[in-house]
Amino acid sequence: MVVSEEEGEEEVSAAVVEASGAEGQAAAGKAKMNAQHFLKQLDDSEIVRAINDAESKTSGEIRVFITDRQIGADDVVSRAASRFEKLGMTATRDRNAVLLYFAPRSHQFAIVGDKGVHEKLGDILWQEVASMIRGKLRDGRFTEAVVVGIKIAGDALARHFPRRFDDRDELPNEVERE
Repeated sequence: MVVSEEEGEEEVSAAVVEASGAEGQAAAGKAKMNAQHFLKQLDDSEIVRAINDAESKTSGEIRVFITDRQIGADDVVSRAASRFEKLGMTATRDRNAVLLYFAPRSHQFAIVGDKGVHEKLGDILWQEVASMIRGKLRDGRFTEAVVVGIKIAGDALARHFPRRFDDRDELPNEVERE
């Protein structure tokens, strides 16, 4: 599901993201973000704590990526899907990784999930996460926007991909930037 906002109206249209040859799903949104404030105010340690907390309950993997590049509104989902693959997120055992991708200079963000996530969760998760993130970004609560996205995605992953006895952290728990 792609969710974008133009002049206060919400537009929803179906879009499937290909991630390493498998169906994935993405949501994208536009929100008021001042790039400099966004980048300066993000608390990476709080975001990493949120990732660790979320992943402690699931075999799923969550990553956060922030680009300083200017990205066209039509490109945010494809850029996020490309970054998803470059970060090795298609290589998880259960194909259950989620990427929260932010482009503050472009006032854009996207959420991309791998095949296993989409099969279990469908479009509803993406709409909920995008809506919550968008609201926090509008309020200038940037770290909270990222953390709430991680929490909602983590809770959903925990319901459908609970942590197993042999689970290991497959991807780094850090904020990645370019």
